[in-house]
Amino acid sequence: MNDAQTKSHAALPAPGTTAAAEMKTAMAGFLDDFKGFQSDIKTRLTEQDTRIAMLDRKSSASRRAPLSHAAELDLTHKKAFAAYVRNGEEEALRGLEVEEKALSTTTLAEGGYLVDEQTAEAVQSVLCGASSLRAVANVVNVEATAYDVLVDFTDMGAGWNGETTVSETGTPSIERISIPLHELSALPKASQRLLDDAAFDIEGWLAARIADKFSRAESVAFISGDGVDKPRGCLNYPRVPNATWSWGNLGYVATGEAGDFAATDPADAIVDLVYALGAQYRNQATFVMNSKTAGAVRKMKDADGRFLWSDSLPAGDPARLMGYPVLIVEDMPDIATDTMAIAFGDFGAGYTVAERPDLRILRDPFSAKPHVLFFATKRVGGDVTDFAAIKLLKFGTS
Repeated sequence: MNDAQTKSHAALPAPGTTAAAEMKTAMAGFLDDFKGFQSDIKTRLTEQDTRIAMLDRKSSASRRAPLSHAAELDLTHKKAFAAYVRNGEEEALRGLEVEEKALSTTTLAEGGYLVDEQTAEAVQSVLCGASSLRAVANVVNVEATAYDVLVDFTDMGAGWNGETTVSETGTPSIERISIPLHELSALPKASQRLLDDAAFDIEGWLAARIADKFSRAESVAFISGDGVDKPRGCLNYPRVPNATWSWGNLGYVATGEAGDFAATDPADAIVDLVYALGAQYRNQATFVMNSKTAGAVRKMKDADGRFLWSDSLPAGDPARLMGYPVLIVEDMPDIATDTMAIAFGDFGAGYTVAERPDLRILRDPFSAKPHVLFFATKRVGGDVTDFAAIKLLKFGTS
C-alpha cells in the first residue's frame, strides 16, 4: 500500500462513527489538500519572479533596442508613389511632408568637416572691404538664379494746354534688365600636418587667400567681363560720344590728345567729364581709375595753381578729385591711345551686383592626401542698370 492509499484510507471514517464525525474528518482532509496546493502555487510563483528578474537584468546589461509591436507596412509615401506609377496621380505626392536629414557643423561625423562657416564669414568681410567696383555699386542679395531690374529710361511727355484743348502726351518706356548669377570658385589647399601643428592663424590665412582670388576675379569681371559665365563689366558696352549718347551705350568725353591729356589746360577734360553727368547723379558720383592714372591726375592744377586732387583728412576716407571721392580699381585700363581709363558716375544707380548670400566652403581631406582641399564657391552676377549714370573719359582725339 502506497502513501496516497494510506492517506485516503486514513481519511475514511471508522465504522460506526456519526455523520458529524464523518464531515469533520472530510473537512480536515480537504484543508490538508488545499494547503498543499497553495504551497505548490507559491513555489511556482516565486520561481517565475526569479526568472523574470534575471531576464530584466540581462536585457538591461546588453541595452537591447525595443522591438516594434507591429510592422508599419501601410506607409503613406508608398501609397502615394504606387498611385503615381500606376495612374499618374500627383496630388498624394505633393501633399507629402519632406523629411530633411540634418547636418551639424559642430559634429564631424554629421558634416562638420564639410562646412567651414568661420572661413566663409571672414571671406565675406574681406570682399566687402576690397577695392573693386562692388564698393560703390548697388549690391543686392537674391535667392534665385537671376535678378531682374525694371528701369524707366524715358521721360513722360507733358505740354501746355489751352482752356478747351488737351493734347495727348508720350508714355514712358520701361525696360527689364536681367542679371544672371554665375559661379565663382577657388580651390586652395593646406597640408594636414600644417593644420594640426600650425603656430599661426590658418583660418585667417586661408580666408585671405580665397578672398584675394575672389576679389581679383570679381574686379576684372565688373570692369571688363563679357557676360559669358561671368558678370558683364561696365566697359563691355558700346561707347559713343556723349553728345550722341543713347540708351544702351555709355557716353564718353575725349581728352583731345591720343594717349594723354591735352598739352594745354589738361584739367579741362576732368571738368568736362564731371559736367557730362546729369545733375541728378552728381551728388552720389565717384571717380574710378587705377593707380597709374591716379598718379597722373594727382599732379593736375587749376588755373589758379591749386591741385584738383585732395587727400582726405579722416582716416579711411577716400581721396577726392574736384570734391568727388576717388576709388582705385587696378583693373581699370592704363592711359593709352583711345582707352577709357577714367569712369565717373553714380555707380549705386548705374551698376548692380547681384549675389547669393551664402558663400560655401567645402573641406575635402580625401582627394589630395596628405593635403586638405578647401573648395569655395560663390554665385554672383553684375551688369549696368542705368546707362545715363556712368560717363567715361577717353584718351583720344575724338
